[in-house]
Amino acid sequence: MSQFIPADRLRTWRRAMPFWLSLLLVPLVWAGAQMGGWWVLLPPLATWYLFAALDGVFGLELENADPETADADLKWYIRLTSFWVPLHVVTLFALLAYVTHTEHLSSLAKVGVFFGMGVISGTIGINYSHELMHQRNRYERWMGDILLALVLYSHFRSEHLLVHHRYVGTPRDPVTARYNEGFHRFYPRVLWQCWRSALGAEAALLARKSLPWHHPSNPFWRYWGLQAAFLALAALIGGWSGVALFLVQAGVAIWQLELVNYVEHYGLTRKHLGDGKYEHVKPHHSWNAAHKASNWLLINLQRHSDHHYKPDRRFPLLQTYSEEEAPQLPYGYPVMTVAAMIPPLWRRVMNPKVRQWRRKHYPEIKDWLPYNKARNPMPR
Repeated sequence: MSQFIPADRLRTWRRAMPFWLSLLLVPLVWAGAQMGGWWVLLPPLATWYLFAALDGVFGLELENADPETADADLKWYIRLTSFWVPLHVVTLFALLAYVTHTEHLSSLAKVGVFFGMGVISGTIGINYSHELMHQRNRYERWMGDILLALVLYSHFRSEHLLVHHRYVGTPRDPVTARYNEGFHRFYPRVLWQCWRSALGAEAALLARKSLPWHHPSNPFWRYWGLQAAFLALAALIGGWSGVALFLVQAGVAIWQLELVNYVEHYGLTRKHLGDGKYEHVKPHHSWNAAHKASNWLLINLQRHSDHHYKPDRRFPLLQTYSEEEAPQLPYGYPVMTVAAMIPPLWRRVMNPKVRQWRRKHYPEIKDWLPYNKARNPMPR
């Protein structure tokens, strides 16, 4: 493991600037809206292919920041996620107003523009909401709720904090993809299981206080209120077309999120200790990727092994791990999420890696069938 990056280097804006590259996606989606045609493909081309190419150019980032660095030394990183929220809201609804009141775009082109906006909402918006929801102050958590409401997936906060982090790598976590489970089976399963498990987890918290699930303190009321407000604003701006385009970007964003969820833990399971108990979460229970450019785009989300090991660390402080400590993806998320859409290709690349991981970390387990066939009971 390399030496820590000194705090004085983290304080400089130059060190943080590569993470601000996400802002360049905003003019790209506007170029598509104004030019039409193939220009509407600029956002997905940038996030999926440009950053994959940049990973090849810039290689791996193996340096780690001192995890004890104070927030005061991270202002340029913290400002990025806070600044993105109003920018995202303004971009989405201004784009909606422009596209629904212009004559030069065909219906297909309008859908294409909001497909691109959905890629931004999923790649950047939901990802930044993930960073914000893990913070302890109410302001940042509210910012995270706003970003999730923009894609009608507010329950992700409850599911992620109360279910995923607690049960990752076990049958009780819906988003831990099972060995040999293709994405096209995984996706419809998690859509309903995550919503149900999130509501169940919040209801269980209220039940411990002898309160019903529909008590006003249930955050689902806030989730539904924000989502309804944004849908109403879309209708006010663009009528039924505005609502339809809003739903397009939300659907694309959710698809992007669950693609990443699929990649992050595919085939990795915690050892069952008996009586329904599992070992503690360790770095080797998540796939790690140290690819520099895609980690700029995704604010170090690919350092996922450390995120699960220390969930409250801010993104610039997340640590990367060696191959001895955590399993490594062969490419960054832009490439791996595309591969996940092609199950035979995905299995060819990833199944041997899962089997190797099993031999390395759990040589004592001879029968993996119970882990492979494990069901997803809802948390009680």
